Amino acid sequence: MPNQKITPANEIRSAYQIQRHLQQRSRSRLFSPGRVNLIGEHIDYNGGLVMPAAITFGTYMLVSPNDENVFRFKSLNFEEQAEIPVSSSYQKDGDGWYNFPLGAIAHFTKDGHKITGLDILFFGDIPIGAGLSSSASIEVVTSFALNELFNSGYSKLELVKIAKSVENNFMGLNCGIMDQFAVAFGEKDKAIVLNCDTLKYDIVPSNLGNHVLAIINTNKSRKLVESKYNERVEECQAALKSLSEKLDINYLCDIDSATFAQHKHLIADETVRKRAQHVVEENDRVKLAADTLAANDLANFGKLMYASHDSLRDLYEVSGKELDAIVEYAKTNPDVAGARMTGAGFGGCAIALVKEAAFDKFAAELNEFYTNKIGYAPSVYQSLIGNGVGVLQTT
Repeated sequence: MPNQKITPANEIRSAYQIQRHLQQRSRSRLFSPGRVNLIGEHIDYNGGLVMPAAITFGTYMLVSPNDENVFRFKSLNFEEQAEIPVSSSYQKDGDGWYNFPLGAIAHFTKDGHKITGLDILFFGDIPIGAGLSSSASIEVVTSFALNELFNSGYSKLELVKIAKSVENNFMGLNCGIMDQFAVAFGEKDKAIVLNCDTLKYDIVPSNLGNHVLAIINTNKSRKLVESKYNERVEECQAALKSLSEKLDINYLCDIDSATFAQHKHLIADETVRKRAQHVVEENDRVKLAADTLAANDLANFGKLMYASHDSLRDLYEVSGKELDAIVEYAKTNPDVAGARMTGAGFGGCAIALVKEAAFDKFAAELNEFYTNKIGYAPSVYQSLIGNGVGVLQTT
């Protein structure tokens, strides 16, 4: 896949492309972004803070009511289409992509809302399988559209919870609430500091100045992610149990780095101790990162990004040679303020803050470095921090 700049012009062309497919018939035109987590990795299930942000590419949705008592799902990204009769209940239908919007319809219907026939067309410019929340983007935009079309009266937070329920209960996929929350609540040039347990959050100004967000897809298959993820959860639970012998805590992130240093001897297993150290220190890094971003201090924010990656590599051990190669190159480039893996790890994506004027040079040099080291090319995308789900403005 070639390097791709996602610009407003590209977004307009994408919207125009799908608009033509519905031949001006759509009643609603919506957009829902993907997301990246700027810092705060593998601490959401430990009562900690994450810092996601919406990105400027995602999922376009055009929807038009029909009087044929049927839901038609089409996508410009997949050949697979579906036509499903309106019913009083719905079940997952195989592994098709259309199950994500169908799950939202199922949830609204179960809640007692009468959802009538719709023609729905999707187009996404989120790299599929890269860990940028393409599924959350579809779930949120569908829920948002249904809420608008049928005057269902849900708040934005309730729509986030519906989208998460679709993922967990209809699709049967394990995930927290960060993805759907960022997709819905994202704001241009702002990050979200979110406590995934309490859902309390702060909006942090994140003007990147003369920098842009580079999103680098390793293009590596991530077949081991789920098993390794569950393993890390179990290790964190073991660490919490050991620390709870002396400390009155419900989560690892209830303590700071200084407290952990005083009590880490309670964790006998060295590997488990390393996992806990990452979690506690990463949570502290998120707090520092919020302060540095609010002060427009990209230099120190970049240092925190590098420290986060080093911890994920050495203490939590969820990186890999592909992600490490990206960060290794980034550290040699003076036009990069910082870089780190983002997401669950073992493949997926890394992010970097790159001077906009140097982006093309950065992408070309990284491509060469990575290909020589790994044996195949990455995909490099340029983005800014964008807005959450909403109706597209049309003329």
